[in-house]
Formats: sequence, C-alpha cells, structure tokens
Amino acid sequence: MASYPPGFKYTKDHEWIDLSGDRGKVGITHYAQEQLGDVVYVELPEIGQKLKQGQSFGTIESVKAVSELYSPVTGEVVEVNSALKDKPETVNAQPHESWMIVVKLSNPGEAGALLDAGQYLDLVK
Repeated sequence: MASYPPGFKYTKDHEWIDLSGDRGKVGITHYAQEQLGDVVYVELPEIGQKLKQGQSFGTIESVKAVSELYSPVTGEVVEVNSALKDKPETVNAQPHESWMIVVKLSNPGEAGALLDAGQYLDLVK
C-alpha cells in the first residue's frame, strides 16, 4: 500500500501540498497517478500566475485521459518544475517527490481546511 507523507496536506481532488512557511510545493498523489496510468505530458502555468484555491493551474495527460490540476490554496506561482516537460513519467515513479509548482500563499489559513494523511487515506480506501 502506498504511503502518504504525514507532513503534507491533501485535497479531495488528489493534489498534495508540502508547506514551508508561506510557500508550498504542489503535486499529485500516488492514488492520482495510479488512476491516470502512464503520464505523457504535464502542462504547467507561468511564474507569476495568481491562483484561487480550487482553481485549475494546468493539466496532466496520460495514455488514458487528460485531467485538470487544481491548486490546494490561493496564491501566486513562484516556481514551476520545468523538468517535468521533458520527463513527465517521473510523476508516476515518484509522485510525492515530483512537485509541479510552488505557490506563495496569500491566505495561509486555507491550508488548515485540507486533509491530513490519515484523512486522505480514508478517502482513497
């Protein structure tokens, strides 16, 4: 069974955020990449894009489907993992290490409403 890093927060849309101060790295969970199958393309936003919590920040394409990626928090994109353009399959191999964007949170309180690892595990059982 997959393990979900206990320090991360999770959304019901299967994204994770790893918070550090007012910034958070965002990616998709092991469960999400399993549902998608082999990832062939990841479309990510530009640095400087402002996102609202729950807003789509890009898409992830697998051999089976194209899915939206949703921001767990409101904030500004301050980094983008451009390495995923060349190696999108790392999302499958290392979903909890393969961050997609870094968001500078404009409302850190929102993260409190996200799921912890235990709650997320209950969701995907």
